[in-house]
Amino acid sequence: MSTSDLSTVDGPDRLCVSERAQCVPSQVLHLRQLPVDVSEQEVLALAVPFGRVTKLITLKAKNQAFVEMASEEAAVTMVNYYTAAPPTVRNQPIFIQYSTHRELKTDNLTNQRAALHAINAAAMHSGNMAAGGEGRGLAPAQSPVLRIIVENLFYPVTLEVLQQIFSKFGSVLKIITFTRNNQFQALLQFTDTVHAQHAKASLDGQNIYNGCCTLRIDFSKLSALNVKYNNDKSRDFTRGDLPSGEMDPSAAFGKTRPQKLLFPIETYSQVKFSSPGLAMAVPGSLMPPPRVALQVAPPAGHSVLLVSNLNPESVTPLCLFILFGVYGDVQRVKILFNKKENALVQMSDATQAQLAMSHLNGQRLHGNVIRVMLSKHPAVQLPRGGAGPEELALTRDFSGSGLHRFKKPGSKNFNNIFPPSATLHLSNIPSSVGEDVLKELFSSAGFSVKAFKFFQKDRKMALMQLASVEEAVEALIALHDRPLDHSTHLRVSFSKSTI
Repeated sequence: MSTSDLSTVDGPDRLCVSERAQCVPSQVLHLRQLPVDVSEQEVLALAVPFGRVTKLITLKAKNQAFVEMASEEAAVTMVNYYTAAPPTVRNQPIFIQYSTHRELKTDNLTNQRAALHAINAAAMHSGNMAAGGEGRGLAPAQSPVLRIIVENLFYPVTLEVLQQIFSKFGSVLKIITFTRNNQFQALLQFTDTVHAQHAKASLDGQNIYNGCCTLRIDFSKLSALNVKYNNDKSRDFTRGDLPSGEMDPSAAFGKTRPQKLLFPIETYSQVKFSSPGLAMAVPGSLMPPPRVALQVAPPAGHSVLLVSNLNPESVTPLCLFILFGVYGDVQRVKILFNKKENALVQMSDATQAQLAMSHLNGQRLHGNVIRVMLSKHPAVQLPRGGAGPEELALTRDFSGSGLHRFKKPGSKNFNNIFPPSATLHLSNIPSSVGEDVLKELFSSAGFSVKAFKFFQKDRKMALMQLASVEEAVEALIALHDRPLDHSTHLRVSFSKSTI
């Protein structure tokens, strides 16, 4: 498409809006309903997080623009993201779709010069930030590893807080936190670059707490983190077997010396990105102050969770009750009759719902990676009269269960809530039951016991390490409340320790 053909943009490209799902992907993207005086930099700010921009044409008279990405993959990623999280420029919603044109050919030299100048200026700016002033006019290669600086650190920010915030955008694999130049900093690795791009676009410049703890986020030069210890400063969520010894932050980089971390400059302050799935505790903040609770506060009263991507062949209301019961007292569970890979889980209150969501979203259950989010339903309804036996079996009321872990005020269970791990904490073990009996109990149920250790001061408790986090989740569901003798039942929970 040349600039002389731009009079046709209201034709086939407009048709693409109502038929977006059927449009053929293209490197060229069509942006509509832009502000009248939109700048090239503002348009680029929407595209740069997803890859290099090769050409740009703005049509201010039509409130439109065309962006050509370096690859079709980058364009597809950009359209998919903004379909779920529509962007705004100066509080004005922007519509982005594939263009029917396969490439941009500019015959207006003045327009092209201006566009290329804006592209090169943005790329140079990004390159300078990533290379500490050594940029050569090229955008930095994006990485699944983000480097994070927390400014105005009024409240402490923990590794768990970062994991909770960033996991809204994808699976967080590893985190390293440290202090440098009197600033709290962190490196955080996602499973892939796309999740890192989304998190950076949505969270850069936001406050963790109201008016303070501002996130400054850039891509790291590192392609992966090497975490040697699981403790309060570093964590590898894929390795529950790592020791908890103290570590030098530089050890996480292997042989590579840590790069100098810089404040990313907020070039495009007018461009606002929405944050899908992120519940704001206070306007302008990601979390309530720590004196309330170090959890993202859900909307008041929302204690029902929607759990999706379940394995319909294996999931039962009881197994969800036991698993989610690690993080709160489950009242009711309903597996949807016509869509059995989805379920509703009602917790006792909104805080417990948030706690369960932050720890279980993205975990693997029965071979599937489950998704957990807040439901719009205020409560789980029991089946009405006339429901068939199958529908009745899919809904359970656990409000009177004796297995609730948190019904006693001040219970020690409130202080022992940890993410799923390969190491299980066993308790309520009678003196007549020894190590061999417990190992056999787990082995006969199909689980691989890697290590076992009784507590030295209290043999009613023990640690058992299994082959993986997924296996430990299955074992907790299968063996929690298993009778050990005529009057004692085994209690199983996740442990923060390793053997």
